[in-house]
Amino acid sequence: METNTISTALIESEADGLVSRLDQIKPFVMQETMVLAAALPRDAQLLIERFLHAGRHELRVQVAEFLDWLHGDGRTASPAEQQRRFVLIRLQFNVVLAQFDLFTEVVTQRSEHSTGVWLSGLDILAQDALRLDGNHDDGDARLVVYLARGAGAAIRRAKTRLPGGKPNPVGIIRLPRERMVGSGIASSLAHEVGHQGAAQLDLVTSLRAELDRRAQQDPDGGWDVWSLWISEIVADMWSVATVGITSTVGLLAVVSLPRYFVFRPGGTDPHPMPYLRVLISAALGDALYPHPQWRGLASVWRAMYPPAGLPAEHLAWIGKCEAHIGNLVSLLMNHPVPAAGGRKLGTLWPTRERRPERLLRLHQDWGGDFGVMARQRPALVFAVLGQAKAAGRITAEEESSQLSSLLTAWAVRSSLDDMGAPAPLAGSPAHHPTTPALTTRR
Repeated sequence: METNTISTALIESEADGLVSRLDQIKPFVMQETMVLAAALPRDAQLLIERFLHAGRHELRVQVAEFLDWLHGDGRTASPAEQQRRFVLIRLQFNVVLAQFDLFTEVVTQRSEHSTGVWLSGLDILAQDALRLDGNHDDGDARLVVYLARGAGAAIRRAKTRLPGGKPNPVGIIRLPRERMVGSGIASSLAHEVGHQGAAQLDLVTSLRAELDRRAQQDPDGGWDVWSLWISEIVADMWSVATVGITSTVGLLAVVSLPRYFVFRPGGTDPHPMPYLRVLISAALGDALYPHPQWRGLASVWRAMYPPAGLPAEHLAWIGKCEAHIGNLVSLLMNHPVPAAGGRKLGTLWPTRERRPERLLRLHQDWGGDFGVMARQRPALVFAVLGQAKAAGRITAEEESSQLSSLLTAWAVRSSLDDMGAPAPLAGSPAHHPTTPALTTRR
């Protein structure tokens, strides 16, 4: 046989094989076993399934067009040209698989006993944490949660680019398994939600521009370092504003590392030095919800990691940064947000209901009544229980037990609500603002 004929037959066989393997990829609703309460939010499930189906359909069209070409004009093309065109299609096939595997990691854990239902409850918490000032916005991204090893959380934001360049249909939040279940999980989750929220409001861009202006006007004011760290600081602010002291206590646990790492200069790392980061979080809490607890927590952190003994130059730099934390917090609180009609950043959250004294009063009024707590906003419940634990009113074991039951209740209620609601129209929840690609890690 001629080389051309052998090449054509070989490439055609491989193309047919791609289609066969593509046909083996089924929608998640046909292959994942889970109780209904553990399922993804219905609108998120629809967005994911439609996104993956569109990718498979486009690939089938490409393969069909390639085979038509191969049977026509391409039969006389050189083996090199035939192979070049086929390799591009095979690369696209690998992209489709990479996209499918990304969401498989999110969905498969829903089959784990208890964990799957808790994840469904955390989906609801994440969506609630994205809301500002108690208002629901249908333009918000849809968020889903999964667990992974390691101490850090991360988010692949909605509308960032996936393998192949297509925008991600939902925000995917990765949380550390070692934090399940307790208010600490809310700290990491609310921080990652903060990255999504900040992107939707384009906060980092406007804040960095203001910080850069301040740096030009006041070169010795420490503004340059805040500009480097601003994306993580904003996410920490979102977390504190959402779940109160739960956020700062959770952050303290995450960055409780050997002394060297707590004081290590970050270079170009967008994460603040852990020593300063906890102090910034506490200062943000005190600005949002003034109370002696924040200064007490900052004092405890300083006692845990006394900076004495560090090299003189490094110690002076840390002292300079610490002295300017108040200026940074003031800038954040008073920053006008163009995407929110010019409202000041510090007014975007329901701060009145997150004040420590109000949270403790709610805890007392609820009296541990499960039915009452299950009817509240999830972010508020996590803030109340975290505050109660910080005040010594409940133990960590009691907090974990109550939150496990509440996550289950929210998941069950959501699944029953979905059963009674009409299916969303095609594409109806898909109008979300586009954001640049960024994967962050707490």
